[in-house]
Amino acid sequence: MESIKVLFVCIHNSARSQMAEAFLNQLGNGQFYAESAGLEPGTLNQVVVAAMKLEGIDISANKTKTINAMITFGKKFDYIITVCDETNAEKCPIVPGSGARLHWSFDDPSALTGSYIEKLNQTLLIMHQIKARIEKWIKEIQTLTNLPEST
Repeated sequence: MESIKVLFVCIHNSARSQMAEAFLNQLGNGQFYAESAGLEPGTLNQVVVAAMKLEGIDISANKTKTINAMITFGKKFDYIITVCDETNAEKCPIVPGSGARLHWSFDDPSALTGSYIEKLNQTLLIMHQIKARIEKWIKEIQTLTNLPEST
């Protein structure tokens, strides 16, 4: 069976969408293939890189991408999932040939203020929320499509 293709979208592809992509690719047991993109170009958030490293996932070599690049390359996805706030999610363009659009709103780690440790602790909370939502969604999709459950 072919993997379910998912594109996670946020504003700059610097934090939330990067985490969601990494978690789905790790937890999806090969049943899912995830990529991520932003509405506009961004720079990978180094606090997010550190948080993910604490979770055992290295995203330090990831590059940020734009959704327009995905459209230009003609990529198609079964699901487009926006992980930014509602206002920015509405700016997400239509990706021709792609399937369902979902919206999961998470706080933006790039908007956090305070010391490095304060930002890291808040980012860890957001990261765990994203991971929990990914785990729940995997189970929902497995139930809907009769995919075997991940081990």
